[in-house]
Amino acid sequence: MSAIAQQPLFSVATDLGLQRNIKKEQRYWAVGHTVHTHFHISKKEGLYAWIAYYSIGKFENNVTASAKSTTTMPQQFNYVNKAEMRFKHLSVGWKHYFKGDPHLEEGWNLYGYGGFGLLMGRVINTHSPSVDTSMYDPAVKSGRANFKRLTLDLGLGWETPIGSSVYFYNEGRLWVPTTDYPSGHIFVNRRAPLVASLNFGVRILFD
Repeated sequence: MSAIAQQPLFSVATDLGLQRNIKKEQRYWAVGHTVHTHFHISKKEGLYAWIAYYSIGKFENNVTASAKSTTTMPQQFNYVNKAEMRFKHLSVGWKHYFKGDPHLEEGWNLYGYGGFGLLMGRVINTHSPSVDTSMYDPAVKSGRANFKRLTLDLGLGWETPIGSSVYFYNEGRLWVPTTDYPSGHIFVNRRAPLVASLNFGVRILFD
């Protein structure tokens, strides 16, 4: 009998997570939810796909607006950009069990992820005080905008069986942006956002 035939075909999983945007000038906390599908190719190897969404995170930037004309006074003034940012994330990739396997009955598993994703973000900026854009060029635009990033997605997880074909797990994840696509509504665009999360959830195995 082949290795594939001996193994369960797939699992579904769901978890809650605590997210941290760790990029300087964008640091905040958020909470979120992820839904996964896992396809078990062998005892050690598999494919995964997930969709995740997170709550709004808030942060502030102290920035400077510059005058468009040399006759405008003052030539510069400082203001605060109050930002709200949130993400949705799609990811597909490879899953490898370093210890154990997807249908472990006793003990615990240790596994890792590696894949590629699409991060879909939204940012809303509010200036304090407001900037007269007819006279000044703001360092970051006010209002609402959507943005996208391609990401390299890495993860490390631990899980243990808690019932018939049911597993409890916790995972650490890191989303590393691989594209910039500069947005005038984001003060820091280079290699941003850089996102890490700690997630706790349940996986259900179907055989």
